[in-house]
Amino acid sequence: MSAPARRRRRPRPVTDPVHQLLCRAAHWHADQGLFVFPLAPGSKVPAVDKDWESAATIDHLRIARTWQQAPYNIGVATGPSGLLVVDLDLPKTPDDLPPAEWGSRGAVSGAEVLALVAADHTVVVPGTYTVTTSSGGQHLYFQQPSGRELGNSAGRIGWKIDTRGHGGYVVGAGSLIGQWHYTATGHLPAPDLPDWITDALTTTEATSTNRPAPGPVQRHTDAYALAALTGELDKLLAATEGSRNDALNSAAFVLGTLVGADMLDEATTRDELISAAGRIGLPRTEAERTILSGLTAGKRNPRARH
Repeated sequence: MSAPARRRRRPRPVTDPVHQLLCRAAHWHADQGLFVFPLAPGSKVPAVDKDWESAATIDHLRIARTWQQAPYNIGVATGPSGLLVVDLDLPKTPDDLPPAEWGSRGAVSGAEVLALVAADHTVVVPGTYTVTTSSGGQHLYFQQPSGRELGNSAGRIGWKIDTRGHGGYVVGAGSLIGQWHYTATGHLPAPDLPDWITDALTTTEATSTNRPAPGPVQRHTDAYALAALTGELDKLLAATEGSRNDALNSAAFVLGTLVGADMLDEATTRDELISAAGRIGLPRTEAERTILSGLTAGKRNPRARH
């Protein structure tokens, strides 16, 4: 006689008010067709061991079983959700000043830069579902352009403007960092991404105008090493919230293997990494420590010459 099938337990009720709020917020996102996954409580870092994008879901039973375990913040996987989110940031420190092209026009934040970019196209930034972040920045939600799969970017549209698309995520409304909630205004579904933003993200010149090319003082540098430098910087600039310091350490290690092989100049490589780290909002002191650690480890494992 076969054993009776085991009944799956229903999620236990949550009684803590903050925990309840986060549970409701996760379910609300799923109701809007937005794929969610748990972030560590009070954090922007994924709380899943496996690939966070694979863990993203709109299944309410999965969400209930996950969120009843802990007061997880909400990660919104932008790729599965069909979104392109424009992330408008604020300066992190008093020394985090805008480049002259924006500062001379009075812009002191990503939102103000985006307004200037729109004005240059004789349009205005369209209204959309918007999430105000714990630091005072904004996430503007748009639908991915038809027939395209735009990924993540950093600085292509302008200073303090990143985007999150395929391969990225943002922190969802209702999440709590410190004492500050991520709060939402506007309604879903989000409108289509404006053509002028799509153009800024798909025009090849955008990369070169927003990030200087690696300096000419590399010694013994061949095309392979330059391509590696450019590739690692691009990956770092597109790193998502919560993974940026890890991305910086990884880039420093990879480039350190080339420095150790005398294929890249260490001082210039370090300067390029510090510049990129500043562009994605990492504090300089923290970035310098991470870069030193990564470069040092990489130099101990020099890359074989090609």
